[in-house]
Amino acid sequence: MDTAAPSYWGFRFPPEVIAYAVWLYHRFPLSLRDVEELLFERGITVSYEAVRLWCERFGPVYAAGLRRRQPRPGDRWHLDEVFLKVNGRMRYLWRAVDQDGNVLDILVTNTRDAKAAKRFFRKLLKGTETVPRAVVTDKLRSYRAAHRQVMPSVEHRSSKYLNNRAENSPPSPGSHRTSGPAATGSPPPPTAPK
Repeated sequence: MDTAAPSYWGFRFPPEVIAYAVWLYHRFPLSLRDVEELLFERGITVSYEAVRLWCERFGPVYAAGLRRRQPRPGDRWHLDEVFLKVNGRMRYLWRAVDQDGNVLDILVTNTRDAKAAKRFFRKLLKGTETVPRAVVTDKLRSYRAAHRQVMPSVEHRSSKYLNNRAENSPPSPGSHRTSGPAATGSPPPPTAPK
């Protein structure tokens, strides 16, 4: 893919309008006709086919530019696994966080063994395209086996208390709620009179 700035030569609209239309289409769950209507409300008459052409031509270039601007992950990674119940079955969510609390990657697996840990390490290294200075984990033995095979040159710290960064990273919005009426915001059900 070409990393140079996109050429807007031959297009009737200025680059700001094209960039805005591409952003609308990719950022929100809108159809091409929805983007056409939003632009029309702002006084820009453009067909949905032009929006499709812009998204096809400029979308990958804009995405590559955004990826380049992402901050590099820190050099100390904290890894942790969490038990989840998905459709009534127990699953394991593997999660990596850097020293600043930025989530680097996640993986959901059926098992919590060395094979799953190796798979997560490989996915993490491929996604971040960097190697950390140190990896901090809890005392799960699967981490040690995966660490020895996938990244033996990296320092491995294993402690019950060092890994609090991964366990205390910012949760997703709404995940602090518990179940029950108080969590949903609805009043408790009325009780039957005796």
